[in-house]
Amino acid sequence: MAYSDELWAEAKRKCRLNMEDIALAKRLGLNPRSLIKNIPSQSQQWKAPVKDWLHEIDMKRQKKAEQKQRRKEHAKPKPAAQTKRTETEGNDNGGAANI
Repeated sequence: MAYSDELWAEAKRKCRLNMEDIALAKRLGLNPRSLIKNIPSQSQQWKAPVKDWLHEIDMKRQKKAEQKQRRKEHAKPKPAAQTKRTETEGNDNGGAANI
């Protein structure tokens, strides 16, 4: 669902964001209402400002993507000759045939 520019402008004003932050929120798949809902109140001193929250989400996603890429590169398939096991290697009974 596409949100109107008016809603994004309201979120920008209320959350004190710039256009780069709005673009980041859109790229992360957030909507203007979620930004406004996450504005910390006086009783929520533990909550980060929306701008910091957005950048934290982005950093976490980038970190996960990097980890996934490293795992993917690390788990490249080995040549078939090295991974193939003989029948006697896989048996726990010292090479005797299973009956």
